[in-house]
Amino acid sequence: MPVTVVAARPPAAEVQAEKYRFIVNLTDPVFRGFHHGRKKHDDDLEAMLERARAAGVKSMIITGGSLHESKEALELAQQLGFYATVGCHPTRSAQFDQFRGGPERYLEELDKVIAANLTGKGRVVAVGECGLDYDRTHFAPAEVQRRHFRSQLALAKKYHLPLFLHSRAAHKDFVQILREEGFDKDGGKAVGGKGGVVHSFTGTVQEAAELMDMGFHIGLNGCSLKTAENLATAKSIRPEWIMLETALNALYFPPGTKPEAFVYGRPVKGRNEPTAIGGVAWVVHKLNDGVPFEKVTEKAWKNTVELFGLAELR
Repeated sequence: MPVTVVAARPPAAEVQAEKYRFIVNLTDPVFRGFHHGRKKHDDDLEAMLERARAAGVKSMIITGGSLHESKEALELAQQLGFYATVGCHPTRSAQFDQFRGGPERYLEELDKVIAANLTGKGRVVAVGECGLDYDRTHFAPAEVQRRHFRSQLALAKKYHLPLFLHSRAAHKDFVQILREEGFDKDGGKAVGGKGGVVHSFTGTVQEAAELMDMGFHIGLNGCSLKTAENLATAKSIRPEWIMLETALNALYFPPGTKPEAFVYGRPVKGRNEPTAIGGVAWVVHKLNDGVPFEKVTEKAWKNTVELFGLAELR
């Protein structure tokens, strides 16, 4: 089970969400009541946001996984006063070639969206989600993923934005492309880059070390904490490179209902809510004996604010 490691919640006396600050990622139609393309219950986005605030969530970064989704992410970010990323997920990278006008036009459209939303409320704070996913090449062949990963790295250089990165079963090629594109050290500073975060990290201790040495942060969530090897990797992440994400305590994991038995104000089972980020922080705290929970959350908070340029949240 992906979250058994957080079954032991902190003592109630230690759970004071107002002491802890988190930034999480939010994008999924399940928060509007749609599960697997079907409407199962009422829109409960506002109730979910209230639970998130109660768990210490101060802001959210809404991820764009395609051109269309990036536009939706920005619209929602502007409505709610959050932030967004713009890019194309590797499993959707075939959209570049299928787009009317071809891949150059698709990239041009992503470029336009970024250029128009660099400042103000709901702004773009990263390029992505982009990268490589060799576990799901049935959605997009590896060669297609590699080609359009490179093109999005060009956007990060052009706009001096950090990268929101995805790497699954593709570390060798992933790192090779980053190095060839000038992101071999200092997060690509010499070519206009600003580093980034490899999110939902499930790689080895050695892979994490290589990425940190290149100037990239490592994002941990529930998927990053499933196995003994995962936990060893999580423990190995140096404080200055750690970031936390939502995972799949009644505060961090409040009991939910099945979509078919939806009750407004309660979480929905199987849905990854922002409240869970505190549970991820708790696991990292427990892996590092002697490091206070508050120190873990504050370091991850500061890393996130600095990387994505969220000075107004300081």
